[in-house]
Amino acid sequence: MSLLLSNDEVERALTPEDAITATETIYRELAEGRAINRPRSQTYMPVESKEHPGFRYRFKSQEGSGVSSGVWALRITSDMAGFSYTAGVKRRRILPVAAGNRFCGMVILFDIETIEPIAFMPDGVIQKLRVAALSAVGAKFLAPAQPKTLGLFGSGWQADAHIDFLCHRFPFETVKVYSPNQEHCRDFCRNKSAKLARSVEAVDAPAKAVEGCDVVQTATAAWDAVFDGHLVQKGMYVCSIGGSDASNKRREIDDETIRRADLYVVHSKEVARLDQSPDVWEIAQKGIKSWESIQEVQDLVAGKIPGRTHPGQITVFNNNTGAGTQFAALGAAVLRRARTLGLGREIPTEWFLEDVSP
Repeated sequence: MSLLLSNDEVERALTPEDAITATETIYRELAEGRAINRPRSQTYMPVESKEHPGFRYRFKSQEGSGVSSGVWALRITSDMAGFSYTAGVKRRRILPVAAGNRFCGMVILFDIETIEPIAFMPDGVIQKLRVAALSAVGAKFLAPAQPKTLGLFGSGWQADAHIDFLCHRFPFETVKVYSPNQEHCRDFCRNKSAKLARSVEAVDAPAKAVEGCDVVQTATAAWDAVFDGHLVQKGMYVCSIGGSDASNKRREIDDETIRRADLYVVHSKEVARLDQSPDVWEIAQKGIKSWESIQEVQDLVAGKIPGRTHPGQITVFNNNTGAGTQFAALGAAVLRRARTLGLGREIPTEWFLEDVSP
């Protein structure tokens, strides 16, 4: 039988510890040649939607596997994508045009021994948590030994997961949060202070979320850099999740932050090259960092390159555009825990099998 799960069930089944451990394991396997990833692809219809002028149908997919996960993960999204302007700022938007004003995205897991599909789940929650898990893995190797203060940019979807995962990894005494929506930011901080049992305070300027912090994490939908890199001090660790592609040249950290980094690690140079990303590919083209000096996270996890080697280093991790391997790692963890907890709905695997060669 295959298992069909909802977003709520995925969230119940996946703990920060399981997500972080599974992510670290699969990236070690990736460095050792025991895992594989296919970079994300996006295909747009060549004409605009009749019902939604300015928007086009987009199909996006990514996939991967690791030996320890035992699964091949295929993540797909069927989108209506385009751009709009908010307060004069251009933003990419995905319209909820499926039945009930919903989106359409899913992860399918295949058993790599029996070849059968063994799980189906929405991609929303797992998409959020897989980014936070990799940020937490990067912090393990690049953050100061005993960080006391976290500066967080953002108070939305990704910021919610990042503060939980980073506070699971480190016993921060104080978290300072900046978001342009100050009312939402204050509500976010009140809720997180209660949940995490530590001081989480809203600040009213970007500089205040950088100054005096050991770790600075950006987790936003910003189009441009969210703070001035001149604010970064010796010994800090900075992590960005700003991923871009050919149609969406957004970033969260500026050239100066990257220029000052003693060690600059990214998620995937291959994806950055394909996407012509401004904070990885263009950094090399402008000579701010040589392409050879930019390192990848799987080599960090596997010990092929050193992480932080002395307290005064500035280290930066650009958790750029995601990978199918992450969905294999977290998807397998979700499936194991969901079966233990009795979550999900079983559906006949035979519905998806055939007796002729495909």
